[in-house]
Amino acid sequence: MRITVQKFGGTSLANYEQRDRVCDIIQKTLESGSQTVVVVSAMGRKNDPYATDTLIQLVREVNPHPSAREMDLIMACGEIISGVVLTAQLNTRGIPARFFTGEQAGIVTDDQFSDAHIKYINPKNILACLKEGLVPVVAGFQGKSENGELTTLGRGGSDTTASALGVALHAEVVEIFTDVEGVMTADPRIVENARLLDDITYNEVCQLARDGAKVIHPRAVEIAMQGGIPLRVRSTFSDSAGTLITHQNHRQQDAVCIIRDRLITGVTYTSNIAQIKVNISQLDDKKGMELKIFKTLADNGISIDFISVQPELIMFTVLPDDSARTISILKNLGLDPEVEMNCAKVAVVGAGMTGIPGVMARVVEALTDNNIPILQSGDSYTNIWCLVKREHMEQAVKALHDKFELGNS
Repeated sequence: MRITVQKFGGTSLANYEQRDRVCDIIQKTLESGSQTVVVVSAMGRKNDPYATDTLIQLVREVNPHPSAREMDLIMACGEIISGVVLTAQLNTRGIPARFFTGEQAGIVTDDQFSDAHIKYINPKNILACLKEGLVPVVAGFQGKSENGELTTLGRGGSDTTASALGVALHAEVVEIFTDVEGVMTADPRIVENARLLDDITYNEVCQLARDGAKVIHPRAVEIAMQGGIPLRVRSTFSDSAGTLITHQNHRQQDAVCIIRDRLITGVTYTSNIAQIKVNISQLDDKKGMELKIFKTLADNGISIDFISVQPELIMFTVLPDDSARTISILKNLGLDPEVEMNCAKVAVVGAGMTGIPGVMARVVEALTDNNIPILQSGDSYTNIWCLVKREHMEQAVKALHDKFELGNS
């Protein structure tokens, strides 16, 4: 049987009219001859009555530090509410549907509360539902551990649910419906001539997501890539085909064409981070200090990123909420760290940059021409990122987008 998995985000399900649009999309897919499995997020966004952040706040107003187990139980409620309501609306539209929690859908995870990983899926209930001619509606973001505990999959978990179900069901495609047209060359709220990408490779979109683009969770992309299932990011509110994520260009019926590795695919950013600098040149005993710093921070639950280790200087970034505690920990080690608040990371991403000379020169040129100081930089095979002051972030994104002519089709 032909199967399409369709995931709908919170803004797509926020009210009756938007859910009616979702019903239209599901109906159209069924009429095309493909059976449909629907995955839902919680309805709405922060401050909406049934959004996940609202449920979290409800508990933390009573207890700022609730147990992870109990938090998973309440966080899973948003998707259950959303799924039951959409199922009811589908049935009133004459589209027979049945709702499943993550456990009922056969999603088995490890026992890491609030950030569980899917171990395997037994889709027997979903397949039985499809054979009855019903549309299965599955609560995203949740599963059950092997010892019977309800678990949630972390931020972006509904994307992960959809990808994993797509692989388990050998779906033709997994469609991620959201409130944007697809994957853009940059954030259109910052760059006016940002362009929709018709197609992009798994690796490129993973890197964009890791560097700050919020269009799809990288874990979902990795699962789909391992299973060879194409992803498509689309808007619930337009008829645009969106962006196809795959190894191959599936738009061509008579030929297989590998998507060309672009030099630069897009520019993205992460705002509101703090840079920490630790100079160990004045220490009497430097031996083993790097290990001591990183181990102590890890033991205290401090997550660090953008790490640069030099013979006498260590630099990394932390979230602003962790900056004061990080400074205190380092001072207790006899160090005198510097902190630069209100920083942002901007990154250029492209699978074709490996081995190509001059890419970093163009990045530096774009920022220098706009009088934007680079506080720190790094790179991988598919990206170059620069740390800048938050006040320069939007200008930096625009400058890099222009330098690599990403607005040109």
